[in-house]
Amino acid sequence: MTTQSIPAATDPRLAESLSARTHEPDYVLTGEVETDPARIFGNVSAEDQAFRDRARTFAKEEILPIISDYWDRADYPLHLIKRLGDLDLLRDGIDADGFEPMSRMAAGLVTMELSRGDGSIGTVVGVQGGLALRSIAYCGSPEQKQRWLPTLARGEEYGAFALTEPAHGSDSVGLETTATPVPGGFVLNGEKKWIGNGSIGGVTVVWARADDGQVHGFLVPQDSPGYTASTIQGKLALRAIWQAHIRLENVFVPTANVLPLARSFKDTAKVLLATRVGVGWSAVGHATACYETAVQYAAQRKQFGRPLAASQIIQERLARMQSELVTIQLMVMQMTRLDEAGQLTPSQASLAKFTCTRTARTIAANARDLLGGNGILLANRIARHMADVEAIHTYEGTETMQALIIGRSITGISAFA
Repeated sequence: MTTQSIPAATDPRLAESLSARTHEPDYVLTGEVETDPARIFGNVSAEDQAFRDRARTFAKEEILPIISDYWDRADYPLHLIKRLGDLDLLRDGIDADGFEPMSRMAAGLVTMELSRGDGSIGTVVGVQGGLALRSIAYCGSPEQKQRWLPTLARGEEYGAFALTEPAHGSDSVGLETTATPVPGGFVLNGEKKWIGNGSIGGVTVVWARADDGQVHGFLVPQDSPGYTASTIQGKLALRAIWQAHIRLENVFVPTANVLPLARSFKDTAKVLLATRVGVGWSAVGHATACYETAVQYAAQRKQFGRPLAASQIIQERLARMQSELVTIQLMVMQMTRLDEAGQLTPSQASLAKFTCTRTARTIAANARDLLGGNGILLANRIARHMADVEAIHTYEGTETMQALIIGRSITGISAFA
């Protein structure tokens, strides 16, 4: 028995028709989409807008073209830290000699735009500027500020913030790392975990408990004897920034490297209060990226002979995402205004993080589903942002911890234990 082969189409029109039916287009998902329908950002100052524009341009031109490859390899584009410093996008609103004023609003807008490009790069600013730089600015001596603030702000040196421990995440008040006084300074012993920038060189702000029972801050160069750090492997999120597991074994810290105004956990909390709203801004950036990607995909993807955007159910999804996006935009704007006025409370900062990261998760999940199978491809952005939202939903205080802070403000009753 012989098998006859089916002849290839010889009619060019038939071949073109078959190709049109089987070829999937190359989707363009990084274009501009209206992401401020309520004109929430329309009245920011020219100075704040200049910071935002610079961050947006940097994200489009220097982050997006390379980040999927770094994210896929779990590699850290360290060169971007210096570029962030060159563009004055690394300070998170902290004043430093030689730099123009940067408002809390400008800092939030920068975090939003960088996270819109990639969550790892947004986290770089949160770690180096929001945590390390802010710890020194709030708690450091004049000499420490002069030594560290300009170089960290310019990205010439790296900064880390070491509070979380393997056995003390949410229960950070109970940290076990010790600081024992010795002639000329202190000796640190303990472990820290999930420390961004903790294994790349530079300086780590280590929080440890001294003999007085209080938590104090110490500036520890990462090449100090007894300081060892291993980069945590196997992460599903924030893959383009490295977090470290740090071991401190009899690490000597001279008195000159003790933060003089870090006298208790309340001083640590002041740093965390400011950065918590920043996490809300980061969530807005992630949600914006997912929303604009979904809008563009819906216009370009054709099913059943028409674009997805022509379907009622898709339009309802997009409308819901836009509504949720506007909600969290309003949230971070208002909380930042309160912060600038010196009126932000811990419960308000927690409300911002709680609301924004929860809502960003919802938007990301909806957008991922709208893209179908294409939603899990790194090239299409949403999978990367969806994974990174899971990380920011946890760091700077889990959802449960934020709920307990909010609940205490509502009821007047502490339910932490």
